Amino acid sequence: MGMTVDQLVSEIRSLPHDVVADVVDRVLFESHGGQDPEQARDWSQTVHRRIDEIRSGAVEGISGDDTAAKVRRIVGR
Repeated sequence: MGMTVDQLVSEIRSLPHDVVADVVDRVLFESHGGQDPEQARDWSQTVHRRIDEIRSGAVEGISGDDTAAKVRRIVGR
């Protein structure tokens, strides 16, 4: 028999954050029919470019709290 869910979660917790994010993305995409490899490559490039822009100071990020507040204003909650 394979790993239990608890064993799998324990193993995933020991991985670097970027690897965990990749695992979660893959599981979610596969459970919803997958993703076109070209789209996945393009999206990955965009994400890495944006991370580099934030880290270098070329752009300033917006906090999650500010973003959530804006979404609530837009949807009227």
